[in-house]
Amino acid sequence: MENSVSPVLHILRIVFMKKMLFIYNPKAGKAQIRNKLADILDVFTKGDYEITVYPTQKSEDAMEKTRDRSKDYDIVVCSGGDGTLDEVVTGMIRSGFRTPIGYIPAGSTNDFGGSLGLPKNMVHAAETIVKGNDFACDVGSFNQDIFVYIAAFGLFTDVSYETDQHMKNILGHLAYLLEGSKRIWNVPTYWIKVEANGETFEGEYIYGMVTNAKSVGGFKNLPGQDVRLDDGLFEVTLIKRPKNPLELNEIIASLLMQEDHTDLIDSFKTDRIIIESNQEISWTLDGEYGGDHGYVCIEARKHAMELVLNNK
Repeated sequence: MENSVSPVLHILRIVFMKKMLFIYNPKAGKAQIRNKLADILDVFTKGDYEITVYPTQKSEDAMEKTRDRSKDYDIVVCSGGDGTLDEVVTGMIRSGFRTPIGYIPAGSTNDFGGSLGLPKNMVHAAETIVKGNDFACDVGSFNQDIFVYIAAFGLFTDVSYETDQHMKNILGHLAYLLEGSKRIWNVPTYWIKVEANGETFEGEYIYGMVTNAKSVGGFKNLPGQDVRLDDGLFEVTLIKRPKNPLELNEIIASLLMQEDHTDLIDSFKTDRIIIESNQEISWTLDGEYGGDHGYVCIEARKHAMELVLNNK
């Protein structure tokens, strides 16, 4: 009798299994997923998921796969650095669907993973996805592009894609700081016009970032205090050029202490900002090269994506 029931239960289990598309970057973070992949898949299988596994092969691979296939799955899970997550979110937005997204951080810095409170242990992060709940999170639009947690220009912004991959893997987020500090007195300045919150101002800046994260470059609270990922507002930080070492120390102290007590830093919250310049400025989106632009319109798209988190 038991043998006659077992096949029926097996068929029912297959019919009602949830479908998961699992996309991972095999090279992210010292290829650390290599020794964890079997355990991660075991967690998902025990969570009653039917899994399609896809290792990315080239740039924008994750974006294209998500855009074209997300409608066929109950959840899309990605593992890699923040750039991999950026591709998956961009693909999801372009698909027109709101399939929930799970994230297993595996990069060298993982700013957004830290902001979400995700476990650094990859297997534990997988368990969070199985047991978690949907969280409606904001996404940024950057002209015709999409970013998850940061759009930035100037000092340090090209470090993540210029720093040697080996250096990024071994030194982690310290690589970003080390590479940037070598050029701190040899960086270009940009004269920009800024429109936000009904006001317009101009100035000469060495750095600017629009963020939706509690950590940037591996440093917590750098964007400021009271950061929420679902409030429809982004944090803006614009740093003026220091004229001498004293002003540089003033800027560094203000950033590290998360206290805006200097006229050398402009910081505020907004849901929309326009930045114009008479020259093309190189931007980075979620740590990847975002192109050169003389005009940028950035908007917060409130609750534009569904993330699976342990947000009880």
